[in-house]
Order: sequence, then structure tokens, then C-alpha cells
Amino acid sequence: MNVWLWLLVTALVLTGLLGTVLPGLPGVPLIFAALLFAAWMDGFQHVSTITVIGLALLTLVAVAVDLVASALGAERVGASPRAVAGAAVGTVVGVFFGLPGLLLGPFVGAVIGEYLTRSDWRRAARAGIGTWVGLLLGTVAKLALAFTMVGVFVSAYLM
Repeated sequence: MNVWLWLLVTALVLTGLLGTVLPGLPGVPLIFAALLFAAWMDGFQHVSTITVIGLALLTLVAVAVDLVASALGAERVGASPRAVAGAAVGTVVGVFFGLPGLLLGPFVGAVIGEYLTRSDWRRAARAGIGTWVGLLLGTVAKLALAFTMVGVFVSAYLM
């Protein structure tokens, strides 16, 4: 039974890692839930409550990064809220087109959103780039936090 539970934890962590780059999956919160479950399965013998609180704080930071990154990228280049909304829609639509869609979807969505607001292709392209860079940096930061969480858990468990 214990092996099955550890396989479930592993599957949830892997799904969470995938969710850090794919929209629609709560990646980092899913990783936290899996690690919390694993610590609970062990009766918090290897992974202390303090460690779990640290993992919870890392989760909150990752969620904040997710919410702020694209907005900061868009704000930096003076993009409108429609550009940010367009990037979000482009990300969701991009999922259906694989890796190229994930890379281009946010950019195209931001460009369309900005163009609908200001009817200036040059400004729309700039908004698209800024929003896309923000999303990219946010995703990289979330991945780094997710792997940090897993590393902290594994270190605590093995010590």
C-alpha cells in the first residue's frame, strides 16, 4: 500500500511540474499538496512541520510570481489591460498547438489585445513582446521554485 501512495505522490509532483508551464493546472499548489501528503503519510517524522511551512511559503511566492510577472512585463512597455488579457487567452489557446502554441500564443494574444485597444501595430508588437517576456520569466521563476520545493522535501526526507 505504501508503494502505491508514493507512486501517487510522484505522479502528483510530476503533474504539478507540468502544470508550472501549462495553463489550467495549478502546478506549484499541486506539488505542495503532494509533498504535504507525503509528509503526512510519514507522520511528519522525516519532514517536519517547519519544513512544510517553508514549502507553503514557497508555494505562496510562486503563486504571487504567476500573478505579477506578466502584468509587470506588460506594464514595463506600457501595454493595456487588454494586452494582458489577450496574453492569457493566447496561452490557453496555445496549449492546443503544442510547444509552438505555448511559445507564440501569449505573444499573439497580447498583440491582438493591444491592437484592439490602440490600433497601432508597432505598439501592439511591443506590448506582445513585453507581456511574453514577463510570462516567460514568471514561468522560469515558478519552475525554479517548484524544483526548490522538491529539493527541500527530498533533503529533509533523507536527513
